[in-house]
Amino acid sequence: MGAATLPAMGVRSDMTLEWQLREVCKEAADDTVHSALAAVLAYMHSGSAGRRREGKELVRLLEAARGAAAAAGEWHVVRLLQDSLDYAQGRILRPDFAERHRLFQDGARSERNRDFVASSLRAMHEWLVAASEAYLRDHPGASAEEVLGHFRAQRADTAFLQAPDDRPGRYVVPRGMAETSLWLERLLGGDRIDVEDPAAQARRIATSPRALALLAADRDGRLILRAAELQRRTAGLRTLQAVVEDPTATEADLQRALRGNHWIFGGRYVGEAARRRLVPGDEVDLPLIRADGALHIVELKRAMGLKRPLIRRHRNAWVPADAVHEAVGQAVNYLVGLDEHRARIRAEFGIETRRAGALVLLGHPGLHPDVPEEEVGETLRTYNAHVTRVEVLTYKELLDNAERSLAAGGEPA
Repeated sequence: MGAATLPAMGVRSDMTLEWQLREVCKEAADDTVHSALAAVLAYMHSGSAGRRREGKELVRLLEAARGAAAAAGEWHVVRLLQDSLDYAQGRILRPDFAERHRLFQDGARSERNRDFVASSLRAMHEWLVAASEAYLRDHPGASAEEVLGHFRAQRADTAFLQAPDDRPGRYVVPRGMAETSLWLERLLGGDRIDVEDPAAQARRIATSPRALALLAADRDGRLILRAAELQRRTAGLRTLQAVVEDPTATEADLQRALRGNHWIFGGRYVGEAARRRLVPGDEVDLPLIRADGALHIVELKRAMGLKRPLIRRHRNAWVPADAVHEAVGQAVNYLVGLDEHRARIRAEFGIETRRAGALVLLGHPGLHPDVPEEEVGETLRTYNAHVTRVEVLTYKELLDNAERSLAAGGEPA
């Protein structure tokens, strides 16, 4: 499906995507994959007046090509097509996409991007020199460590940058706000008060003097915060339920509904990783961090909008259908990439991937109205018992677990 999606952007189809897809064609060996890629390119060129066609059909064709590559075992092509999908849906910006795949006709790196980065660095250093000179004028005997300390404090306070309405074009960094926020974060993150995402709550309260005063004066603050957190979780669950039951909801819709609600997956998870792209070419839908510091990835597929069956009949028994196997194959591919880059990921991001696992969320028993819900769940549980490191779950079962959690006042199992 980390990188932020471009705001208010539909499906993108342009020359950059076409160049990348033609490079993917050169990497593919299987005839089925070539046919699927040819269908993508043919659709792109079927627009009127020479315009490339966009829309959901382009996404569907790209997903079909990715599925064909997975079925053929061409995992390097799967990774390239995942980048194609991410670019088409706005999750990768054009400069990053073009640079990553060297899409310029001469193969050279973009001088325009280089010059932009250079000018930004120059402006930053000019500001740094001017700010250092101003500080030394006010503190003529300051040591190098004192100057560095001054900028460390400024760096922390920039998180609270403000744009006053009465000073157009000017921005203000309120000094000392970071220390107040740190005190609140420690308070909210300690044993005295239970609250979800203490860093975000601390930032919100630190910028509201009225809220800060109320919290400091209220003896029942802990009860109030717990009640607010329960209310937030209930609202988040209702939102997710509505998206799950919407047959038009996309994977991106489901991802938005789940973001910030890692409690739904169980108490063994303590948060979400800040980055979704840990391995070149792979971007996981939802990276969770377990209490032991290990990574657990969640691969999201459609719920009621899944166009293919979850299970099928085989020799008088229900077995997982192709949609399940393809999703599991994609999750396994992610895990292989994490294993191969374990040392770099741990060094750069402090995330342990040796014990990483994956959860595949897809479908809903409602897709099989003629099959008892218990049969659907039992079929997937039997499948899970024979697969290592990957678990398959329907959105209905996830919601049921979370509902029981809220009723019991605890975390999902």
